[in-house]
Amino acid sequence: MHMPFIIGRKLEMTQQFREDGTVVPVTLVKADPNVVAQVRTTEKDGYIAVQLGTDVKRQLLKAESGHMKDLPQVGTLREFRVDATDLARGNMINVSVFTPGMHVDVIGTSKGKGFAGVMKRHHFSGGPATHGQKDQMRMPGSIASQRQGPVSKGQRMAGHMGDERVTVKNLEVISIDPINNILAIKGAVPGARGGVLLVVSRNGNTVWQK
Repeated sequence: MHMPFIIGRKLEMTQQFREDGTVVPVTLVKADPNVVAQVRTTEKDGYIAVQLGTDVKRQLLKAESGHMKDLPQVGTLREFRVDATDLARGNMINVSVFTPGMHVDVIGTSKGKGFAGVMKRHHFSGGPATHGQKDQMRMPGSIASQRQGPVSKGQRMAGHMGDERVTVKNLEVISIDPINNILAIKGAVPGARGGVLLVVSRNGNTVWQK
């Protein structure tokens, strides 16, 4: 049996009550039924993986349309590596593959924050505000001698912040709504509302590939 995984989109944060009355902060994830677009095998592709698709579109590019021949014309495809699977092309997956109490990893793209300086991006303390500093309070300061060559890789500097792939691990599934295709997952997940999320069970060795 394949390990549970699905593609969804972030809705909003809210709260739900457990049976004992405790309040749990949850993120609602809308996960419409996913179609299995392709199953990769060791013999043909060198590894085992399942490609899922969601977000039905009215029109696709010719290559995409050919790839989805005889299947729903979906515009979002993601691939999950697995150790083994009994899924086949054309199968459908919905939120019912998850159960309350199950723990999952949620993968998404964090919010983009544009160009940021070193104080915001790397939590530098900045320089003193007096003694001739003038406009240098938020500057990065010296990056040391460059006699050895160009700037070292990984040097903490100002630059693009956010818009990165983020994985939040070991979150609990609080409830599922098979009628409306909604997962309620405890805690916060990466990204803005409407962003694509991959929800992967921690039971087994399923790994998100791309």
